[in-house]
Amino acid sequence: MEIWQAIVLGAIQGFTEFLPVSSSGHLMLLQNWFGLSEGALFFTIMLHVGTLIPVCLVLYKSILELFKKPFKKFLYLVIATIPAGILGIVFSKFLDVDSLFANNIWLLSITFTFTAVELLVAERLAKNVPLINPINAKTSLTMGVGQMVGVFPGISRSGTTITFGTFARVEKSKNADFTFLMSLPIILAAVLLEGFDLVTGGGGFNVDIVPLLIGIFTAALTGYIAIKFMLKIIKKANYKWFSLYLILLSVTNLIFAFV
Repeated sequence: MEIWQAIVLGAIQGFTEFLPVSSSGHLMLLQNWFGLSEGALFFTIMLHVGTLIPVCLVLYKSILELFKKPFKKFLYLVIATIPAGILGIVFSKFLDVDSLFANNIWLLSITFTFTAVELLVAERLAKNVPLINPINAKTSLTMGVGQMVGVFPGISRSGTTITFGTFARVEKSKNADFTFLMSLPIILAAVLLEGFDLVTGGGGFNVDIVPLLIGIFTAALTGYIAIKFMLKIIKKANYKWFSLYLILLSVTNLIFAFV
């Protein structure tokens, strides 16, 4: 892997993990365009590690609050994580979603479009109904269902979680903070599961150390910028430009896939 490829992939992972445009879909698309396969899974795992860093830096106060009595916030995070966890287990047993999309790259156009539509719905709803609810068992479960939908490549985890938080009428700042807090167990689980599959499947770790470190650093830096940016965007509920970008990306993907 070339250093410039590591920088591009690291930047894409960092930005798209927290911007509502799907990091998994973008990485799959770019790896397909770059023709990368050797060491791609290990590199992706390490980029996920890079995106854990900015979450911890930006949300360290919220993370510390998880461990304060009576541990309600920790309980809500567990509740929010359960739906995606269950779906992830089911897929690991019966369906290899990543391989399905990687071998049928045109499917990403469908899921990118789905994300574009839901963001427009979320923006319209946020500007027409009062968003006053706190994070509680009911709203955290609703957001967890949104995160479950976001496990498909091309469907943004953060975008869908934000949308479902808006459906639950969660106050905007609380929706933003909890959405990114929810990313911690999901990213960590992805790192552990993908790492386990790589080891048990006999996959290779054949990635040059310099591009790898540069990719991790780039993912961490761009992830930090993306989180700070999205915290402001969610409070304004201004998602239309992300929707336009995803529609254009969907069309571009179809052109590359079939022309």
